[in-house]
Amino acid sequence: MKKTFRWLMFTLIILFVAIQFIRPERSNPPIDRVQVVEEHLQIPTEIGSILRRSCYDCHSSETVWPWYSAVAPASWLVADDVTEGRKRMNFSDWGSYKMGKVLSLLEGMCEETSNGEMPKKPYLLLHPSAGLSELEIKALCDWSEAEMQRLTGGGQD
Repeated sequence: MKKTFRWLMFTLIILFVAIQFIRPERSNPPIDRVQVVEEHLQIPTEIGSILRRSCYDCHSSETVWPWYSAVAPASWLVADDVTEGRKRMNFSDWGSYKMGKVLSLLEGMCEETSNGEMPKKPYLLLHPSAGLSELEIKALCDWSEAEMQRLTGGGQD
């Protein structure tokens, strides 16, 4: 029994070391400051702080890669979340979006934060400060609605 356990542990350790050589891409692409969201939307300081604290790690090219993002298999999960997040919405590439996508993203920010879909629960377990209060969600929704109105010319007489 002890011998089997030792072999099992030895095999698991070797496997753990071996998977460390399967490294996902963990980078922050260069940022074109003309494309960043701040150049295209009116973002109050409070909203900018919320976005940076709760969204930018997965939805920008300014990801802060924590230590565990270098250790497999967590590295695979983190890199996949960041890649997927950047594909769906990237604050660093905001200027490349067509108006329809911009409006959809603004609407989605409110909807997904209000429904508790964003930030994702696993992210919040490791980054509790990224959690949003009801007041912050309301502020984000009010801002996104105001930006949609501003961008479409709505609310003007």
